[in-house]
Amino acid sequence: MRTRLSLIALPLGVTVLVLLAGCGGDDSSPSYGDSGSSRSTGASSGGGAATVAVADNPQLGEILVDGEGRTLYLFEKDESNASNCNGECAKVWPPYTTKGGPKAGEGADAAKPGTLKRDDGSTQVTYNEAPLYLYANDNQAGEANGNELDQFGAEWYALHPSGEKAEGSQGGGTPGGDQGGGGYY
Repeated sequence: MRTRLSLIALPLGVTVLVLLAGCGGDDSSPSYGDSGSSRSTGASSGGGAATVAVADNPQLGEILVDGEGRTLYLFEKDESNASNCNGECAKVWPPYTTKGGPKAGEGADAAKPGTLKRDDGSTQVTYNEAPLYLYANDNQAGEANGNELDQFGAEWYALHPSGEKAEGSQGGGTPGGDQGGGGYY
C-alpha cells in the first residue's frame, strides 16, 4: 500500500513543483504592454510603477530612460496627452506603459511624469505631457538608434530632462523609409 501511495505522490509532487516554478518569478519584471513583443520595457507588470530616469548619452547628452536604462522617445505626430501610435507602429515603437503612477528617477523632474489611457485600455507613461515609447531596435541600455528616425508619419526623438527633444545623430536616417505612409502632421 505504501509503495502505491509513493508512486502516486511522487509524480503529483513533481507536477506541483513544476507548476509553482512556472507561476513564480519576479512580479516586478517589466513588459511591453500589448505591443506583441516579448522584449521588456521598464513598465511593471506586477502592479508596480514605471520609472522615468536620466542617463548620459555620449552623442545626445542627458536623455530620459526607463528603469533599465533604455532610451525613451517622443513621436512628433502625437498630441499633448494623446498617442497616435497604434497597431504596426506600436510594434516597432512599443508604448512605455505602467501599472500605477509613474515615478521620476534620478535626474528626472518629479512634476513631469504622467499617464494617459491608450485605445487598448493600457496606461501609457507621459513626460511633460508627451507620450513615451521605446524603440524595438534598441537592443541594450544606452542605445538611441531611433533618434531622428522618420517613421509612421513623423519623426521620433529622445528627450532631455527638460522635456525638449534631443537633436543630434545617434540613430538618424530613415532605414526602410517612411513606414507610416504619410508626411508630417
